[in-house]
Amino acid sequence: MKTSKLKSYLQFSKSQRVGLLLLFTLLVIFQLAFYFFDSGDKKPDAEPDEQQWLSVQSKIDTAAVARRNSKPKIYPFNPNFINDFKGYKLGMSVAEIDRLLAFRKTNRYVNSAAEFQTVTQVSDSLLAQIAPYFKFPDWVKNKNKRFFSQDDSFERKVVVVKDINSATQEDLKAVYGIGDGLSERILKEREKLGGFVSMQQMGDVWGLSEQVVAKLQTSFKVSQIPEVKKVKINEATVKELVQFPYFRYALAKSIVTYRSMNGGIKGVEDLVKISGFPIDKINIIALYLEF
Repeated sequence: MKTSKLKSYLQFSKSQRVGLLLLFTLLVIFQLAFYFFDSGDKKPDAEPDEQQWLSVQSKIDTAAVARRNSKPKIYPFNPNFINDFKGYKLGMSVAEIDRLLAFRKTNRYVNSAAEFQTVTQVSDSLLAQIAPYFKFPDWVKNKNKRFFSQDDSFERKVVVVKDINSATQEDLKAVYGIGDGLSERILKEREKLGGFVSMQQMGDVWGLSEQVVAKLQTSFKVSQIPEVKKVKINEATVKELVQFPYFRYALAKSIVTYRSMNGGIKGVEDLVKISGFPIDKINIIALYLEF
């Protein structure tokens, strides 16, 4: 009984056999078509981001090669104002840079490539590379020249050094690099302090570059310490202390706290004990204080 049922399932009519043959043929055709057309050497399309990256990759490679082969351009500069980073880029050693900085701290300047080598002790080869870019002020180049005057005689040009505390705005503007804004700022700072006690204070005026400060120091001086209205450091309130240009709010609070805990501030030796006090300017600030 079971065998007869199984045979009935396995028997197909003629039309069914034709249909099965046709289906099998179509499957074979589709498999061959997929193999030859979709599974060949055709590469999958790149993603949009990848296509964009590939389009600029050659430019990036070209720029990288050009950057490796190029040398940094050096612009003319005054060697007196070489800092640590500038000196490193020029190829100077730490010791050579330190020698220059120590020399400059004495308020002296190198005025030629030979003097630069004497001070820094750089090698002849390095000096030959960087010396062509040295740019000294015009007065250095012309200091040995004489100038023709109207009376047909020659005389040496004399630089008159003026007192910074009596300088006018026009006097300050005569210095190269100082205009209306910077000159007004210097005069306002002088007014706040009651006068400058040292030319080092030019470095405290906001906006003045090292080069301009150096020019001011060669054109002006403090002829005598002015009589300034001194800050009574043992009596002034925090609000009054803050009005002094060298004291910020945090430092003013530290001053009041120290004097209340120690019975007052007796002199310069106590200033160094106050938290946050600018030790590097202590000798200048002390001239404005009354103990």
